[in-house]
Amino acid sequence: MSVSQQVFLRDAMRRLNLTRDVFAARIGVKRRALDTWLLPEGSQEARNMPEVVSRFVTEIVENEALLEKYAQSAQSGPLRDRISYNGKHQLLSVDQFTRESVEELFRIADQMQPIARRQKVSRVLEGAVLGNLFFEASTRTRVSFGAAFCRLGGSVCDTTGFTFSSMAKGESIYDTSRVMSGYVDALVIRHPERGSVAEFADATNIPVINGGDGAGEHPSQALLDLYTILTEFSRLGKLLDGAHIAMVGDLKYGRTVHSLIKLLALYRDLKFTLVAPKGLEMPDYILEQAGKRGHVIEQTSSLEQGLVGADVVYATRVQKERFADEQLEGYTADFQVNKAIIDRCGRSDAIIMHPLPRDSREGAHDLGVDLNHDPRLAIFRQADNGIPVRMAIFAVLLGVEGLVQHSLRDVTWSPPSHIGPDDSVFHGID
Repeated sequence: MSVSQQVFLRDAMRRLNLTRDVFAARIGVKRRALDTWLLPEGSQEARNMPEVVSRFVTEIVENEALLEKYAQSAQSGPLRDRISYNGKHQLLSVDQFTRESVEELFRIADQMQPIARRQKVSRVLEGAVLGNLFFEASTRTRVSFGAAFCRLGGSVCDTTGFTFSSMAKGESIYDTSRVMSGYVDALVIRHPERGSVAEFADATNIPVINGGDGAGEHPSQALLDLYTILTEFSRLGKLLDGAHIAMVGDLKYGRTVHSLIKLLALYRDLKFTLVAPKGLEMPDYILEQAGKRGHVIEQTSSLEQGLVGADVVYATRVQKERFADEQLEGYTADFQVNKAIIDRCGRSDAIIMHPLPRDSREGAHDLGVDLNHDPRLAIFRQADNGIPVRMAIFAVLLGVEGLVQHSLRDVTWSPPSHIGPDDSVFHGID
């Protein structure tokens, strides 16, 4: 087998659109046995699946219908060509993806997991340089992109804020992009104005990734969010098709939800409950795009009503820095997603997400810190998933995804068994 058994099995379940329970029953094994085969290499409880199972699974996924489906995908060329933007290998919007292409990206992200978990090392981007141009404050996105590039062997040059940029001297976006393209091999750009990253992309032929453009989009965040939902659903034995997603908070300026709802709309028969204070509702053009696929979309300002029955609760911070004339009259303490309201109105197996950062100060009314020890809170697992997903994005855009599996070698240091003190419950069970 040219790939690890974890990647092989995840790929099979994703292609067949089966939960772990159904997949285990389909191949005639106990769920617990399947779980041990899906554990990361080196885990104490990990087991090798029997050769007969490998052959049987291969026969299942290689039926005529699936062969035709994936043959069409392969015939249309490399993934980076199929998700290209105006013929360039750039990632500016989630509109560049189909369901098939996004799941293909996730199969590559699965292959990155041993590197992201500090078990393996790859140098496929050795010698390549990433330019991180962040004209707006960022911690997670900037460091996550940089770490992902470095874990593939590349190096990173950072700049943060207009003050430290020649654009403060009046330099145009075109000039900045063209000059930087002579220094680096890929650019990640965050800018406070919607559509500005596309201007950077127009001025260069090197890969450009949108790290957030004002109230527009944040495609890599949406991709890691969707990857997290699929991973958590796999653990819980759920399918995304037919799920109920609640999005809560500032849906007008929250670019993460703008991208995420468009990605989720690629799936089937979803119900979206959009919970926002008056004046911060989801923009109509986003609703129109998501609604074209026949999903149920409900809007409410009642948090209690919106959380009932939701499989995923996605909370967002109020983007006060983008406000014009809006008031926060509806965003009171009663609107906060906290343990009390989740216990009262939410499902026992709900997944609670947030793109971070969350405002943890008293009176901020953001996602409650009293959920920190609740296993339903997935925000740190969600943030961790940013590394393999962004590694996959770089590998695809730079055309090295086919080299990663054969480039892996063991790490020479001793990484922790799990990163945070509360991660052990879920570590590896994804």
